[in-house]
Amino acid sequence: MSKVNITEAELEIMKILWKSDAPLSSYDICDRLEDKTWKYTTVSTLLSRLAEKGAITYEKRGKSYFYTPLLDENAYKIRQAKKLIGKIYDGSLKNLVVALYENKEISEQDIQEIKKLFKL
Repeated sequence: MSKVNITEAELEIMKILWKSDAPLSSYDICDRLEDKTWKYTTVSTLLSRLAEKGAITYEKRGKSYFYTPLLDENAYKIRQAKKLIGKIYDGSLKNLVVALYENKEISEQDIQEIKKLFKL
């Protein structure tokens, strides 16, 4: 399941589904989109693609379909992070952190939280 490749647009749909405690209809998803310019047909197409890829499942209730994620959010994020680190930073997490630090992308608060997390 974690090998599913999804597009940025599909990821927007997945984020909405991951945040929900219950299955959502395509209308519910449209209402929760940050980019309100997407048409209902666009959302429906993206949902169909996600279902074909095995990232979501659906059930019909009356005339509506309700969607639930199958793709685990945490597993997906870890896979994508590893892919990024492997492709851009030669597999080195240290190189990523150094790049972020040198470009002031990591705040002092972030550093303190990391130190607490790792008991440093």
